[in-house]
Amino acid sequence: MANTIVFSNQAPAPIGPYSQAVQAGNTVYVSGQIALDAQSGQLVGNGDVVEETHQVMRNLQAVLEAAGLTLRDVVKCSIFVKDLGNFNLINEIYGSYFTADYAPARETVEVSRLPKDVQVEISCIAVKQ
Repeated sequence: MANTIVFSNQAPAPIGPYSQAVQAGNTVYVSGQIALDAQSGQLVGNGDVVEETHQVMRNLQAVLEAAGLTLRDVVKCSIFVKDLGNFNLINEIYGSYFTADYAPARETVEVSRLPKDVQVEISCIAVKQ
């Protein structure tokens, strides 16, 4: 079984030696997304964690769509935050993209620093049904 690289022009291009996502069989592993605008390559939100989180979720959706998937196919998310004090805001925005009947497994971890000094980064794993 060969791995397939997934790429979307609607999500920011990788800023390092990695792919936006890799499909292995029916499973798609989406790399961590930060609040970059796909067209301009610029950060969105000027440090506003709410705006950043919305952009991150839009970027995840774009990569999933390129793989023929939606957020309903996500089985696991990893959320990395610069300040766990923002957890409630991030959780509220994140939760608006999922409903209880298909909310994926997840962990949220506070880290000392994220790429480009963003407030939040989210990666996910999705499975094609």
